[in-house]
Amino acid sequence: MTEATRQPAQTAQVTQTAGPAQAVPTAPALLLSRDAFGALLWTGATGRPEPVTPVRAFPLSAPGEGVSLVGADGRERAWVDRTDALPPAARALLDEALAPRDFAPELLALVDVSTFAVPSTWTVRTDRGDTRFVLRAEEDIRRLEGGGLLVTSAHGVHFRISQPQALDRASRKLLERFL
Repeated sequence: MTEATRQPAQTAQVTQTAGPAQAVPTAPALLLSRDAFGALLWTGATGRPEPVTPVRAFPLSAPGEGVSLVGADGRERAWVDRTDALPPAARALLDEALAPRDFAPELLALVDVSTFAVPSTWTVRTDRGDTRFVLRAEEDIRRLEGGGLLVTSAHGVHFRISQPQALDRASRKLLERFL
């Protein structure tokens, strides 16, 4: 890869890691960029950009805290404590790279359920459109910190309900039958 194929690099506050559970502080500004194919690149102490994949440590309870930049070999290259502390350009690059991994539609309304016994087919309205899914067991509804809920469909798709009390009355009544 040549400099001509790189887009302008963005700096980010990260910590380089020397191995499992060994954080080694380095220069406060390390480079994040994208190559010509759109892959996220991280430039560490060697000065050579390498492709990395960002992975959230706590995607549901603390999505803005603890992001690991993992190399192609599966080893952590860098750790970002807080994404909101990054410069806007670097945060935008990181958020774009994380977006495909963060597919958890927000459930806005529970329109209908086929039965109050499980398995049950739910018809719901989400922030990504209307859909139907099968709830296999009541255990597939998990409580999250802060009062939210995470509903897992039979196909493994997670639907978030950030504020169950904010749902309309009919949705709350249907949901309460499963809690």
